[in-house]
Amino acid sequence: MKRFLLLVLLAAPIAAQTVTQPPREGAPPETISVTGTGHATLTPDRFTFTAGVQTMSPTVEEAVNENNSKMTAVIAALKRAGATDQEVRTTNFSIFPQQVYEQGKVPRVVGYQANNTVIVSKRDIAAASKLLQVVLNAGVNETSGLNFEVSDPSRGRDQGLRAAFDDARAKATLLAQAASRALGRALMITEGGAMQPPPPPRPLGVMAAKAEAVSQVPVESGSHELTYTVSVIFEMR
Repeated sequence: MKRFLLLVLLAAPIAAQTVTQPPREGAPPETISVTGTGHATLTPDRFTFTAGVQTMSPTVEEAVNENNSKMTAVIAALKRAGATDQEVRTTNFSIFPQQVYEQGKVPRVVGYQANNTVIVSKRDIAAASKLLQVVLNAGVNETSGLNFEVSDPSRGRDQGLRAAFDDARAKATLLAQAASRALGRALMITEGGAMQPPPPPRPLGVMAAKAEAVSQVPVESGSHELTYTVSVIFEMR
């Protein structure tokens, strides 16, 4: 009898330990990770360009006063043509001495160059050609950086993201088939965002002011392509 009770007492902790062990977790799903790319083509709706006035005179005062007078005329012409205060912004004003260098002598100042530059920005592509003509006829003798831009890149977001996901699924399907497997559901999706490569500036060059009127400058805005990426982790079956 005593031997039977001892065996029961020894077996009780073992049984309790077996009951309280946590159930074994299932193996994690096998996955495949890919990155998809999608594109959206948008028509630019905004343009920018810089317009500058460069003047040279024997003294600082003369160079600045002449420059001020010409740039005031340029800004007034832009306003008359429909540009608002918010669409015309000064980006540079500088004065440089003009020096003559002779061997063995100290550089000699022979005059001063004044520069004043504004950037014109407007959400009306059709006005680009007109405003370029206006500033050139008003006395601008230095221009550069005509750019056409998309002011709201999110316009193509839905189209681009859907295309990026479809691309990711197509890649994953191909890889799964190569491994003799089937593609399952998407377990995780990470948006990579939109990438818009900056368009190369369209240089207008330095143009000398002339007495005769400048004809309207022909311009074409073209289109912009936005690139979207998504990273997706798919289940493999």
